[in-house]
Amino acid sequence: MKQRIHYNFTGCVQGVGFRFTASHAAAALGLTGWVRNEYDGSVTMEVQGEEEALAAVVELIERSPSIYIDQVRSEDMPLDMEEKAFKIRF
Repeated sequence: MKQRIHYNFTGCVQGVGFRFTASHAAAALGLTGWVRNEYDGSVTMEVQGEEEALAAVVELIERSPSIYIDQVRSEDMPLDMEEKAFKIRF
């Protein structure tokens, strides 16, 4: 079943390739959405797809040796039926 999740990650998540890693992980899993750095040093990501792939994308990001996540907050969101790809937002 498809779903969309809004994530906010804190820790050592900026300047370490987080957005690049998230983009490649999402593409590999067939997910759509976006990721961006926030002014407070956190990273926000909205991602949608099948439940198994959504769980896997966070695991893939956490495997990066340069990324250290202290906290992950998540919230279910309504699906965006118009979205066709995963993008890095600036």
